Amino acid sequence: MMNQQNGLTIAGLTFGSRFLFGTGRFPSPAELRESLAESGAEIVTFAVRRVNLEHTEDDSVLQHLEGKKLTYLPNTSGARVAEEAVRIARLAREAGLGNWIKVEISGSPVTLLPDPIETLKATEQLAKEGFVVLPYTSDDPILCKRLEEAGAAAVMPGGSPIGTGLGLLNPYHLSLIIEEANVPIIVDAGIGSPKDAAEAMELGAAGILANTPVAKAGNPVRMAKAFALAIEAGRIAYEAGRIPRKRYASASSDEAGSLFAAGPT
Repeated sequence: MMNQQNGLTIAGLTFGSRFLFGTGRFPSPAELRESLAESGAEIVTFAVRRVNLEHTEDDSVLQHLEGKKLTYLPNTSGARVAEEAVRIARLAREAGLGNWIKVEISGSPVTLLPDPIETLKATEQLAKEGFVVLPYTSDDPILCKRLEEAGAAAVMPGGSPIGTGLGLLNPYHLSLIIEEANVPIIVDAGIGSPKDAAEAMELGAAGILANTPVAKAGNPVRMAKAFALAIEAGRIAYEAGRIPRKRYASASSDEAGSLFAAGPT
């Protein structure tokens, strides 16, 4: 697994925050700005199809991000095939939004699960064109490895279908993905609460991308702070090393009554 001890590093850039922030569905621009500030996030994502590429300086989303030191991660939400995702990425770069792109290609209008074949094709093509590609994908360990081999700068498996808030349906698969990865693994989609984020980070995820659980919370600003704290706590716990699970109980002190573990003799 990739070493991410000193912050989240993607494509040679290192970020202090491991929280990637989605900007859609907030009740108001003010709550978007305040939530982003509380989150501490340095990478923000938004759908290219919702951005005015002709006048990005006047765009209804981007104008609220001005003056902040952020890395833009535009996404190809709405694309159905690789060719469309590639076209969207090129348009975003030409409009001055940078060369980072989140490949998002839906294979079903009901589940919104990503199309694995089209996602792999788009990732390979965009990586060849010099994009920093972060593909959103399902929690398939083999597919995630293939995306890495295709040139993905980071891979973003979902914990469960996007917007469901069901949390991590298959922690085992996520742990396998993380174990085998040589690029950052960022858990994206299905996160419902800070608890889910902390669980993913304890598994060894490099970061979390969340939007709906913050934007649609009763108090988005407070929830953004809660996510930031949970992500940090989960990462520290992972680095500290949790105790192994046991079938039966064990006393917290030894038979002699000592409070401390016996050292080497």
